[in-house]
Amino acid sequence: MPTIDYTIIGTSGLKEYGGYVDEEFNPKLKGTKAIKVYTEMSENDAVVGAILFCIEMLCRQVKWEMSADEDDKPGQEASQFVTECMDDMSHTWESTISEVLTMLKFGWSYFELVYKVRQGDSEDPRRRSKYTDGKYGWRKIALRSQDSLLKWVFQDDGGIAGMWQQPVSGPTVFIPIEKALLFRTKENKNNPEGKSILRNAYRSWYFLKRLQEIEAIGFERNLTGLPKMQVPLNLLISDATDSDKSLLNSFKDMLRDIRKDERGYIIVPPEQNEDGQPSGYKFELIASPGNQGSGDIDKAITRYEQRIAMSVLAEFILLGLDKVGSFSLVSSKTNLFATALTAWLDSIAAVFNMFAIPRLLKVNGYKLEKNPVLKHGSVQDVSLDELGNFFRNTGLGISLSDMEMENYLRGKINAPLKKEETIL
Repeated sequence: MPTIDYTIIGTSGLKEYGGYVDEEFNPKLKGTKAIKVYTEMSENDAVVGAILFCIEMLCRQVKWEMSADEDDKPGQEASQFVTECMDDMSHTWESTISEVLTMLKFGWSYFELVYKVRQGDSEDPRRRSKYTDGKYGWRKIALRSQDSLLKWVFQDDGGIAGMWQQPVSGPTVFIPIEKALLFRTKENKNNPEGKSILRNAYRSWYFLKRLQEIEAIGFERNLTGLPKMQVPLNLLISDATDSDKSLLNSFKDMLRDIRKDERGYIIVPPEQNEDGQPSGYKFELIASPGNQGSGDIDKAITRYEQRIAMSVLAEFILLGLDKVGSFSLVSSKTNLFATALTAWLDSIAAVFNMFAIPRLLKVNGYKLEKNPVLKHGSVQDVSLDELGNFFRNTGLGISLSDMEMENYLRGKINAPLKKEETIL
């Protein structure tokens, strides 16, 4: 029998120093700075906010259920037990999925598995449950926020050992990976921080933000004009007296207060009157030459908004705003977007099936040949027109004697499901 060498020789190549990951080349998107930038993008930008809102709402409405082989009675019992635990936490399953989806914004999300003993209506949250069988269930699957990350701990072979958390108050705490779930958008180099879906949109957002500011300032200046004031020449010379400098500063403050947004004004020496004498003090607003270039800015803003949406396959949210785009185009783009969402939901289900569910079954003494698995429903339902065309074009037909098929179609129109008739 050959001898197998179990030694690990190489590494993943992850750039990690003392628990701090250094894979990002842009210093503005490293560590806690990245958390702040992605938060600003999601909270301040309408397009980014719309994309994330769309993703969250679509994923929250997806149905989740446990599944086991029909002829596997122990597996069916375990499946029912896990389903009970999903519905017996201090927060809803939909809220759990919503918090898991923060991985899209930040690249990763980390959860602590908190257990309890199922002992009925107890005042102690560690024992409070809908059930009284004394089994161990999930008390909660608690998010440990991304902005509380202090550093990661890695194993000698490059695996992730856990996360050091810095709470808002109190000492730092270590949350081992054995008691946690780590969700990531990407697992390249086994990087615990994944990659934010907003990363590729950052450059477009950066320029978009500044173009919007320029556009707003331009509109304001076109409406109000630029303050201009003439003052005696002795206030503007380099060797002006202290009293003249103080007076000039007073005029500057007065002119700044005229406009409460971007500060701007012009102070010039006085003109000469007909007698050749300085005209003294004079105040006016310089009118804007017009709106030249505003159309170009608007096109540039639209272009960057499209690129932001394109970076996550969500261009469909912009279709129709400029009165272009066909229904078929929208349909094809939404189908592609739904495919991307399905892939993310698949990765979420995989983490639960690989770690959370086996641990829960193990602490409760289940010994199964095959564990039940968590599955998610469809992100995008098939329309009734498409369904009818499919049956017609394929020639499969529909038999109302097939109760399973009939209930499937009833479910599509939210009609009551047909029950099996009891034979006397």
